[in-house]
Amino acid sequence: MEPATGDANMAPGTVLLSEARTNAIILHPQPTDDPNDPLNWSALRKGVNFGIVCFYTLFTFVELDISSVAYYELVEDIGFTYQLSTIATAVNYAALAAGSVLFLPLVYRYGRRPIYLVSLVLQFAAMIWSAKLETNGEIVAVNVISGLGGAINETIVQITIADMFFVHQYATMNGIFLFMQTAGAYLGPVAAGYVVVSQGWRWMWWWCTIFIGISLVVVLFLFEESTYMPVLSGQASSEPSTEQVANKQFNKEAGDEAAGLDRMVSRPPLNTAIPQHPLRQRLALITRTEAPLWHHLYQPVIILFRFPAVMYAALTYGSVLAWFSVLISIASTQMGYPPYNFGSVGIGLLNIAPFVGSLLGSILISPLSDWMIVRLARRNGGIYEPEMRLWPAIPGAFLVSGGVLMFGIGIAHTAPWPLLAVGFGIYGFGFVVCVDIALSYLTDSYQDIIGDAMVGVIFVRNAVSVVVLFCLEPWSTNMGFQNMFILIAVMGFVILMIPVPLLIWGKKARISNADMHRWYAMRQRAQR
Repeated sequence: MEPATGDANMAPGTVLLSEARTNAIILHPQPTDDPNDPLNWSALRKGVNFGIVCFYTLFTFVELDISSVAYYELVEDIGFTYQLSTIATAVNYAALAAGSVLFLPLVYRYGRRPIYLVSLVLQFAAMIWSAKLETNGEIVAVNVISGLGGAINETIVQITIADMFFVHQYATMNGIFLFMQTAGAYLGPVAAGYVVVSQGWRWMWWWCTIFIGISLVVVLFLFEESTYMPVLSGQASSEPSTEQVANKQFNKEAGDEAAGLDRMVSRPPLNTAIPQHPLRQRLALITRTEAPLWHHLYQPVIILFRFPAVMYAALTYGSVLAWFSVLISIASTQMGYPPYNFGSVGIGLLNIAPFVGSLLGSILISPLSDWMIVRLARRNGGIYEPEMRLWPAIPGAFLVSGGVLMFGIGIAHTAPWPLLAVGFGIYGFGFVVCVDIALSYLTDSYQDIIGDAMVGVIFVRNAVSVVVLFCLEPWSTNMGFQNMFILIAVMGFVILMIPVPLLIWGKKARISNADMHRWYAMRQRAQR
């Protein structure tokens, strides 16, 4: 399999995105002429599949992030403690990290559908157990199961995006994914707070059971398998034709709503001799391939340390999620006391602030990023370099660190809660900016090895959260909230400024690793 990132002599991720003479958008990866190729699906068909993925993502992150809302009720009912809370959350993150490694080989061997279904079945079982638990020990056990159930989400969604969409659409699709993730993480606790007050904490989990059950049924009967195995008659065209596409349709498909210009999209004509797969094949429980299993268990670790773009995405995602865990943990355990006296509803409502921030980030930055790379590629003679994506990440670093400082120093000095909410909102905006850019840069640079790369990213992301949460209580006790949050802001800023050296040396790193990337790409799955 030849890597799909462009000419073999180019650095991985460097592609001809715009044809200077005709102003055409060059599609990457290049679709085949097979109508069964997910890249050739209609905008509606892609939208339905991706919409189902978004619904699944939303409630995965609802169930992973609402437990803190019922903290005080669990203290009263079953003797829950702050120490056990941090242990349970850390165990959950550990299961998230381990599960991503265990499930990835199965995604490649048996297809996307069965892994989505297994993920939902595990979450469904965990929610029922959560609603019926009676002891502290059960809380730890159920967090292991829910963590395993949610583990594959981010990796399989990135693979699904790469299955169906093109380079100039990645940031928009990642932005939508991150918005659904943050909506679940932020708005889930808001709704859960009201449920806890009106129906009790057990119904918080019963409602999750209902919605995850709906997601399970929808995936079972409507989600199409996006694994694609090229056949001899379905080959990418070496000289793609161009077809005029109306502004409205192109904007819907590409997410390039800001463009407003006539576009031409390169696309080979479909081979009408190739029949569409029947519904039973598109909804098959298993789509078996000859993809290898075992090297996907260790290869993510090697890729993590050999490719700077992978380490950048891992450190960025790991740090911002760890700091979010700190913010929400401190808020849920400290704001129930004077002068705030927040109950379950108040703690849940605090999450509206980062949700609004993440919503604005998704609306403004994700489409802007895709629009920007097309413009920069045209100025560069049509050649797109993944580093062109990195510019918005620099202000994102200031937003994340500023939000941490505003919240952390504010709560250390019992500042008014609106100030804390503003800081949390700024953090939410910066969160989406930094993570969206990091994931899109990674996908642009190493689309051919994105599965293994994302496992490395998610493993580091969850491992960092485990370490931080285990250390949180002694850390905050010994340093105090103010000094702890100042240190967090400084560490976060240093990590989030990694795009600066990547803007200078990123392409050189991709060139130096080109042969290694090609070797790993050849070891990937037989499907594209």
